[in-house]
Amino acid sequence: MGAEKKKRGNRKKPAWLYFNRELSWLQFNQRVLEEAMDPTVPLLERLKFLAITASNLDEFFKVRVGGLQQQKKQRRTSRDPAGLTPHQQLQAISRHARQMVHDQYDCFLADLAPALHTARIREWRIDQLDAEQLRYMERTFTDLIYPVITPMAVRPDQPFPLLVDTLLHVAFVLEQPAKAAGATTDEPPPLAVIPLPSVLPRFLTLPTSEGYGYVLLEEVVQWFSETLFHGRVVKQAGVFRLTRNADLSVREDEAPDLLAGMEMVLDERRVSDCIRLEVEASMPPGLIKRLQAALQVESPFLFRIPGPLDLADYMRLASMSGFEEYQEAQWTPICPPDLRPPESMFATLRQRDVLLTHPYESFEPVVRLVDEAADDPGVLAIKQTLYRTSADSPVVAALARAAEKGKHVTALVELKARFDEARNMEWARALERVGVQVIYGVRGLKTHAKVCIIIRREATGIQRYVHFGTGNYNEKTARLYTDISYMTASEEYGADAATFFNTIAGYGQVVVFNKLEAAPLTLRDRLVEYIDGEAERCAQGQPGHIMAKINSLADPDLITALYRAAQAGVRIQLLVRGICTLRPGVPGLSEGIEVISVVDRFLEHSRICYFRHGGDPLYFISSADWMPRNLDRRIELLVPVADPDGCLRLRSILETGLKDNVKGRWLQPDGTYKRPTVSKRARRIRSQEHFLNKAAQRLLSDERRQQAVFKPHRPQ
Repeated sequence: MGAEKKKRGNRKKPAWLYFNRELSWLQFNQRVLEEAMDPTVPLLERLKFLAITASNLDEFFKVRVGGLQQQKKQRRTSRDPAGLTPHQQLQAISRHARQMVHDQYDCFLADLAPALHTARIREWRIDQLDAEQLRYMERTFTDLIYPVITPMAVRPDQPFPLLVDTLLHVAFVLEQPAKAAGATTDEPPPLAVIPLPSVLPRFLTLPTSEGYGYVLLEEVVQWFSETLFHGRVVKQAGVFRLTRNADLSVREDEAPDLLAGMEMVLDERRVSDCIRLEVEASMPPGLIKRLQAALQVESPFLFRIPGPLDLADYMRLASMSGFEEYQEAQWTPICPPDLRPPESMFATLRQRDVLLTHPYESFEPVVRLVDEAADDPGVLAIKQTLYRTSADSPVVAALARAAEKGKHVTALVELKARFDEARNMEWARALERVGVQVIYGVRGLKTHAKVCIIIRREATGIQRYVHFGTGNYNEKTARLYTDISYMTASEEYGADAATFFNTIAGYGQVVVFNKLEAAPLTLRDRLVEYIDGEAERCAQGQPGHIMAKINSLADPDLITALYRAAQAGVRIQLLVRGICTLRPGVPGLSEGIEVISVVDRFLEHSRICYFRHGGDPLYFISSADWMPRNLDRRIELLVPVADPDGCLRLRSILETGLKDNVKGRWLQPDGTYKRPTVSKRARRIRSQEHFLNKAAQRLLSDERRQQAVFKPHRPQ
């Protein structure tokens, strides 16, 4: 198997078989932007989608563009599977990103801003304020802003000041001081920069009798700027924002320990190369030139912005209270009645497996399982992976409480979870202080698997309870992302989970699990085996069928296997929310493959796959996307679902998503995405709306059933 895998991985494949990964991601962000442009979406939801595209683009530049620029600087010319060098990818990214920024601001300025004004959410220019409003803003500047901000002089004979990544800054060109008689100098006019710290509100509220009015912080700072420079005249000013390379990894062989290594990486990010510079379109060209030269930004990544910088900040307006008519109706995830207190999670799992679909169903039973384990005197140990958690995580609090009560608690806290490193380091230290055995991930790999195991002493002996998930142990994102939780007391799953923790916690050797498959060991090979199995059955005259729901698909080996299966006649239906480098619908190659991307109010995040398997279907959930990074550089799990009811629900998720003709877009052979044409007579299917309705109907049905059961009070 090893030799075969190596041979398969090294084989050169034609570039036309694949789309470029980075351009595919930009297309995904464009699909999110389409939701902001859609007039049928509630107004503040549209603003939210716009803010998401801006935040997404920031992260894309920090990580993907940062990495490519590093490769270009190192003069690497190796080509990606689509046949592009790092330099060619950067050129294409610059073109596509510029078009995206144009579309973002066209959407905001020409569409959303006027609609917000009509909805009584108005952005005021400071020169539009009347005398009373201007006095109010002057008091705001004097009392709130002036004490906080600090100008930084930029001197020609000193290094340019260190500026904070993605923070708004205002640059000021000051009048040249009067020269002594006969003195001459070629020095440029004095330059100063003021960072606008995140502790200050970006949207400065104006008193108004109705609705909500605001002025942007950067406008107020510029208007009252001469107060900051003690009588010096401000000649020019402009707002700018820089993005630094965040594609920096810990050098695990050099760092004294992983915690110290991650602290070094966070320090390096603060001073890393500037890879993008955004400036106000109205900024004078000479000032732009000075900033570009000082920050050493190449022209393809200098962006002149025709509106307010950092649209991601507008997420704060999108969630304002008092404007519910312009927002999606609030959804409270339901908790099935038989999983509510005082019913014990342990008692429920001894009777049956539980599969939950978030956010339609509540994440609370998962939190309660860990909570019960922390307080139950019969629980001996809890072992859990933590990748991304909320700031005030009840799961982490329960683990700490369990350790304080004398239980043996092991937490694998992944310090290399990008952009959550600082929070995870804080959690790791806090858990260590209360006696939790903390493991800082695994050398050379990220632990992305989502698993918790509870070991409990019961009358019949030692019992293990396990939770597997497709999403993080984060009760907040569980209300925003679609994910799957699978809880079981099965002995085989419990044994596998225990082996998993013991293997990654110590110097474990490669093991064979009863039920699970793990990356980077066997997960890819097992998926290829299942895909090839469908092809072999088709060759024998049996029907073959594969359905999968994943966030991203870019692994060349899996794509090649899917092409083989399609050519053998297997029907392949893929729900791929984001990146997809597979080219569907190509005659003779992939006409049996369809790829659909669903973008809606919840972020599609669950990973599910189905194989017909000769009429004995197999269903799996997984933490892994079908990407080289997940299959080669992360610890991931593929978990078979044995519960019949759970399998039916997974099938419903797949089939309904594949029929979504409202929010679904079909990937074309040329790489574009198209919405399906729906006739007036055809049934409109919006998959997320369907599952919201199903959840509400199930709750109503369960409550009626509960009311039909008479439960007498019994003496205690």
